[in-house]
Formats: sequence, C-alpha cells, structure tokens
Amino acid sequence: MVIKNINLETVCGITSVLPDNDKPEIAFAGKSNVGKSSLINALMNRKSYARISATPGKTQTINFYNINEEMYLVDLPGYGYAKVSEKEKVQWGKLIERYLNGSARLKAIFLLIDIRHEPSANDKMMYSWIVGQGFQPIIIATKLDKIKRSQIQKHVKMVREGLDLVPGTKIIPFSSATKQGRDEIWELIESEYLDRAEVE
Repeated sequence: MVIKNINLETVCGITSVLPDNDKPEIAFAGKSNVGKSSLINALMNRKSYARISATPGKTQTINFYNINEEMYLVDLPGYGYAKVSEKEKVQWGKLIERYLNGSARLKAIFLLIDIRHEPSANDKMMYSWIVGQGFQPIIIATKLDKIKRSQIQKHVKMVREGLDLVPGTKIIPFSSATKQGRDEIWELIESEYLDRAEVE
C-alpha cells in the first residue's frame, strides 16, 4: 500500500455517534502499552501520527484514520490497564462493543499480543469475546525485536496455545523498531479485505 494521504477523520468517545462510513474498516485491538499506536504509525508510514503515550490507557476514544480515501484504520481503546477506574473500563468495553456490533463496514480485527509474554487473562477474554461477536481476529505478535530470532517460533506457539486460537488463525510477528511484519500486514489487508469490499 502506497500511502498518499491520511486523515484522522473521526474521533468517537463514549457518548459519540459512530460514523456511517462507506469504506472498509480494519480495526486494531490490544491491551494498553502493547504497541497499537506504534503499529498504526508504522502502517501509515508516519512517525507520530497516531499519538503514542508513555501513560498506558491514554487512548480512550475510537480513532478512524482515512487512508487514501480507500479505507479506514480504526484504533480501538486499549484494555486492561490497572489504574483506570472500573467505571471507565466498563464504559470503554461498551464503546468497543457498540462499534463491533454496530459497524456495517468492519472487515477485520487485528488483535495485538506482546510476543514476549504468555497472553494475559484480559487478552484471552478479549480474544474469546471478539470470536463470540462473530469475527476471527488476526493476531499481531508485537515487540518482536525484544526477543532473539531463535526464540520466535517458541513464542508464537506460546501465544497460539495461550489464546487457544481457532485452527487456521494467522499470527504475524511484528516489530515497530525494524518494521518487520509491516508488509505482510498490508498484503493481508489488501488481498483479503479491500478486493472483497470493492466486489460487493
């Protein structure tokens, strides 16, 4: 994907009306600090278009990035950050649920998991919940540059087994530092989700 223009078109908070978009939407979910903003910046070929914060739990809105007037990358609020109040967690959960159930143009969900660690209880819950909503998320195993090359397969297996993935689920190891995995993610989006949208 050659990125010609990007526009942060819509920012939806807890009380916002979700946009009625006419282009395919690709959503990104993941716990706080898993590297979601860094991934979206890498996909958009920008250093800091999606705001990266040192404070986990900062993204409290759903952000819709219009790419080339062809599609949207949708940044969902991070989940599972301990210092956020229960009330806020519940509101974020409802916001994400409203989006997943309400968007007519949502084509795929990428779920980001830190490749270094076993999936957390929140990760497992989020994965099961997305599957329960009728989607089959693609897993992006982030922070790839933090482990040795020889460890990659072992850690991918740990993620696969930890989430008890549906057979055939794709895992793409990714590093925002080296951009490894970026092209593979774009190829998947373009071949699986954009062509199909144009045929519909």
